[in-house]
Amino acid sequence: MNGFVGMPAPRVDGRDKVTGAARYAADFQRPGQAYAVVVGATVGLGRVASIDTEAVAGMSGVIGVLTHRNAPRLAYRAHRSFIDPGAGERLHVLQDEHVRFHGQPVAVVIARTPDSAEHAAMALPVRYEADTPIVDPHDPGVAAIVPTAFGPERADHRRGEPEAAPGTDLVTIRADYEIARQNHTPIELHATTAEWRDDGLTLWSKSQFVANERDEIAAVFGLAPDQVQVVCPYVGGAFGTSLRTWPHVVLAAMAARLAGCAVKLVLSRRQTFHATGYRPRSMQHVELSATPDGQLRRIVHEGHGETSRFEEFTEAMTSATSYLYACPNVLTRYRLRPLDVSTPTHMRGPGEASGIYALECAMDELAHALEMDPVDLRRRNETSRDEGRDLPFSSRSMLACYDMGAERFGWSRRERKPGSMRDGRLLLGWGMAASTYPVFFAPAGARARILPGGRFEIEAAASDMGPGTYTSMTQVAADALGVPMDSVRFCLGDSRYPATPPHGGSMTMASVGSAVLAACRALQEELLRQLEQASGTPLTGEATHRLSWRDGMLADAQGSLAMPYAQVLERIGGRPVEATATGGRDPAAGERFSMHAWGAVFVEIAIDPDVYTMKVRRMVGAYDAGRIVNPRLARSQCVGGMIGGIGMALMEATALDRRDGRPVNAHMADYLMPVNRDIGDIDVCFVDGHDAHANPLGVKGLGEIALVGVAPAIANAVFHATGKRLRNLPIRIEHLLEGG
Repeated sequence: MNGFVGMPAPRVDGRDKVTGAARYAADFQRPGQAYAVVVGATVGLGRVASIDTEAVAGMSGVIGVLTHRNAPRLAYRAHRSFIDPGAGERLHVLQDEHVRFHGQPVAVVIARTPDSAEHAAMALPVRYEADTPIVDPHDPGVAAIVPTAFGPERADHRRGEPEAAPGTDLVTIRADYEIARQNHTPIELHATTAEWRDDGLTLWSKSQFVANERDEIAAVFGLAPDQVQVVCPYVGGAFGTSLRTWPHVVLAAMAARLAGCAVKLVLSRRQTFHATGYRPRSMQHVELSATPDGQLRRIVHEGHGETSRFEEFTEAMTSATSYLYACPNVLTRYRLRPLDVSTPTHMRGPGEASGIYALECAMDELAHALEMDPVDLRRRNETSRDEGRDLPFSSRSMLACYDMGAERFGWSRRERKPGSMRDGRLLLGWGMAASTYPVFFAPAGARARILPGGRFEIEAAASDMGPGTYTSMTQVAADALGVPMDSVRFCLGDSRYPATPPHGGSMTMASVGSAVLAACRALQEELLRQLEQASGTPLTGEATHRLSWRDGMLADAQGSLAMPYAQVLERIGGRPVEATATGGRDPAAGERFSMHAWGAVFVEIAIDPDVYTMKVRRMVGAYDAGRIVNPRLARSQCVGGMIGGIGMALMEATALDRRDGRPVNAHMADYLMPVNRDIGDIDVCFVDGHDAHANPLGVKGLGEIALVGVAPAIANAVFHATGKRLRNLPIRIEHLLEGG
């Protein structure tokens, strides 16, 4: 390695972003393009009785209107990536008259200008035969189901005898927790520009998974994958909402075919609340039993999440409970509640963020019942083994996270009794929670190319929604090649590049980074091979293991030979040379080890005792995220995730009208999120957690774990400040005024 990995390098794409040169999906303009606007159902269940397209056909600029009556019958071949729901069938858009959820697309208006399309869409008369949807998971008509894709063997985990009644010598707490539905609300709206050409379809589309969007659209339209190209060089925030290919992408392609020209479709903010997924509303029950000295003896954790009736969205809500703490008797159970709603999707920290909230609040309740410090309780139940899978951890630094976080926060000064700490008239609460997230890895491809003059291009069909993929991959490539970072240009966001897994699940650095490393090494091997074949080269016959690439050149072990990359290329013909490789790891590693990132979050909250306004004044997050490729980007990732945790704990909730399933606060005025004035001091620190088993780079990922654990730490701090235990998120002023 040449020192670039681990360096806090500034973003290589920073100038393009601040000058406006970076092009997002809605920024692409095609010659003669038209514009499309989606018309969504205004009922939550039923059928479309009629659509009077003639009423808008003559309006200025209108090209046409697509409905279920004139839309082409699409192939909708079977296609399901691992990011899609494991059971059910995706919405076949405009293929029938049935309405399954509020906002479901029932028509698309295409016009010459955005204003003309929007005006006609608003004027389009649609008549429905409506039924009453069920959108509340507590409705008595809702039956919980075992996720089809999981089956009982994955939906439930049991070890020991957790269903036996806890002994009278144990301290037991039982509690129910609920988390409201949340929407992703990234800055960039969902947008797709579609253009048909003789050789197929090109989509400039907001996507965290361009390879899968290509395959999904090919399946929907009955095309070969190589007939579809998806381009997405930048993503303006997503947090999971762009992992799937949503119906608006299909609609853009359908509209382009009808119009005979490129068509741009941009969803409104309101439409994203029902058209592009959300974190599902969840209900959880937790029981903990422990000895008087704090040894856990029994854990029961049941979780229920909402899903649509036509797909079963699943997430790992209860999985961390099986391995986070040592306990001989554990039962976890996961169920779904199908409703007349659109399908949820992954949102930052999916599953774990919700499940850890309930578990870590329950641990705090147990610590209070035992009159024990919350950190001490967790320490007493530390485990060196994944007891759920009966495997050793590839690495685990949870105790180090507790130590570092508590030291930086000043946790030793915490007074145990709720309501006992003040700053003047303000109540102070100090809370904490553990955090964890799996280390995911998937094979990824990358291509490395050397150009005349000794410059390099690296290509991979990855995405960058803000964490710094361009920069971190440039660092990995420069490090492996032994050249300055400005000699490397990393290219992503095009489905014609080597395929990669989705930009989610904290797997990009592990998977794509390993592929970039492999491609650079493969390129070096190819250069050596061609150099050794070239006649008259001074390195002919030199054992390759005695050669190294450093300081921009090829050298032998003694340093007597030094040939710059540009000279190497000249010796073998002067034309670009490239190599493609797939990043991998020991295929058995995932079966031999349980792999996770770890963390601990500490929070101070100040609460006005008269009106119960709340302010998170400071947070400390201590993380074992494996090798840190770029500390500057890593801290930024954590800060963003921790702020997201504030929103989850105190602000974010999507409210549905029970009459029709309409999201009543589907706009930025009423969907509350943290802004600058809500954010106090945030301290991020990392323990040394290099994991040699996880992947060739030894990284664990940061995007997800940075949010996991924040909400329970805040909820626990609220209890410590007020003595009021509020178990439903978000916690708002009115909940504290009501007395908890």
